[in-house]
Amino acid sequence: MKKINKTVKLTNHDIMKYEIAGELGLIDKVSKEGWAGLTAKEAGRIGGMLTSRKKRMKKLEKEKNDESIQ
Repeated sequence: MKKINKTVKLTNHDIMKYEIAGELGLIDKVSKEGWAGLTAKEAGRIGGMLTSRKKRMKKLEKEKNDESIQ
């Protein structure tokens, strides 16, 4: 069978997820086994860190917008 290579465009969410996996030392596991190869604990840790970063980014954006209004 012929293997088809598809180019997938990563979203900011995906990029952050990969960055966090790398920081936690899980990027090799994700590369080999995919996201489904992670334990619930590992996936939860990535999800928690992702959520906190998104909240922090949203807060910084809001503060930046508030400063530009004044």
